[in-house]
Amino acid sequence: MKKVIIFCILALSTLNLRAQEASDPKAIEIADKVMEAMGGKKAWDETRHITWNFFGARRLTWDKWTGNVRIDNLRDNSVILMNINTETGKLFKYGAEQTNADSLKKYMKQGKGAWINDSYWLTMPFKLRDNGVTLKYLGEAKTDAGKDAYLLQMTFKEVGNTPNNMYKILVEKDTNLMTQWSYFAKSTDEKPGFTRPWTEYKPYGKIILSGERGDRDLTEIKVFEALPESIYTDFKKPDFSKAKDFNKKKDKLEL
Repeated sequence: MKKVIIFCILALSTLNLRAQEASDPKAIEIADKVMEAMGGKKAWDETRHITWNFFGARRLTWDKWTGNVRIDNLRDNSVILMNINTETGKLFKYGAEQTNADSLKKYMKQGKGAWINDSYWLTMPFKLRDNGVTLKYLGEAKTDAGKDAYLLQMTFKEVGNTPNNMYKILVEKDTNLMTQWSYFAKSTDEKPGFTRPWTEYKPYGKIILSGERGDRDLTEIKVFEALPESIYTDFKKPDFSKAKDFNKKKDKLEL
């Protein structure tokens, strides 16, 4: 059994490595500049707790180090407390904790799907060099705002819930920041499902993040150095007032 597991891990690692090897050197160079412009890989790795409001539908609180996630569904007051690595956790719905095994399995899967989607809308520029991502340099272009930019294409190799998706992103030459993105449901699609800005970057601790997406914004973004464990274990509405909030520190990253 152990041999089978090791083989599967090695096979997946090989696929991910091949996806990275298929990326254009120019695209990789630009992606690395994006990471540096947003604070750098070290700063991203050292960033622990992030919370944000996704379109007024959900508030997510994510411990990057442990994989613990709190999802407050704002439209029905349900709460999912889970670990995205183990896909296990607790569910509060219909005014009480739900313990049925089938229901928990269903909602843990939904919770992880929500985290995958919502965190990508917030942190995508930090994930350009993820395993399984193939980057292609498509030349120079202009953003809808008229800025000179590099055009990159992102496709995926057996990663995420929607591996057939494709993105085309624009990275401004002057700032090395991604400021526009286009989503394609399939890599064979000729026209994008949408094109939106990715702008109004602000400092959060050691990194910068953007919440401006045109007609759909991410709000209430905060980065915390530490949070009470109860935020990830207690269904009660979280109180961030006593948490160490990087957003209030004086040593913010300068833009």
